[in-house]
Amino acid sequence: MTIYSIIFYFFSTVAVLSALMVISSKNPVHSVMFLILSFVNASGLFILLGAEFLAMLLIVVYVGAVAVLFLFVVMMLDINFVKLRHGFLQYLPIGLILGLVLLFELIIIFFTNKFINESNINKIISTESEFENTKNIGLVLYTDYFYVFQISGLILLVAMIGSIVLTLRDRKGVKKQSIYIQVTSDSSKAIEKKKIKLKEGLDV
Repeated sequence: MTIYSIIFYFFSTVAVLSALMVISSKNPVHSVMFLILSFVNASGLFILLGAEFLAMLLIVVYVGAVAVLFLFVVMMLDINFVKLRHGFLQYLPIGLILGLVLLFELIIIFFTNKFINESNINKIISTESEFENTKNIGLVLYTDYFYVFQISGLILLVAMIGSIVLTLRDRKGVKKQSIYIQVTSDSSKAIEKKKIKLKEGLDV
């Protein structure tokens, strides 16, 4: 067994175990932390496959943005997870059926390769070997999928605004400024100008 195989099995094992801990952990904060660990190990697998750009995206986007957002939402929102777990068992058969279907599909893909034409893959690899992986992805992403890329950025912007809105709460007894009142206020009514003589005070 080579060093490459040992590293591959290590990343794969930790990724699978952390994914299982995501769905089995009772503490939601721990679930998010295991999700981050799963993403990190998946990025390690991408690096082993030679897709360093996808590994970087997985770290920056999923670990740096999505998983951290999940962590802040879980910690800042007052969610009663005990009430959410009520009625969980009634959806358990549906989840088991979906899991078996996904497992059956993975077995079919793993043991059959009739949908894969290896000659075409080798041809593509041989013709594109002189280009970098990141350069190829950038050329395709910013030419053929430019509008889709912009829409994805807009969706991320909406998600960012939504996370800010979720954290805003109206609490009693807390003093805060009303931006609408400040913007619409008349400066002539809010400010009074007076001319004060030298060495004289001002009666309030």
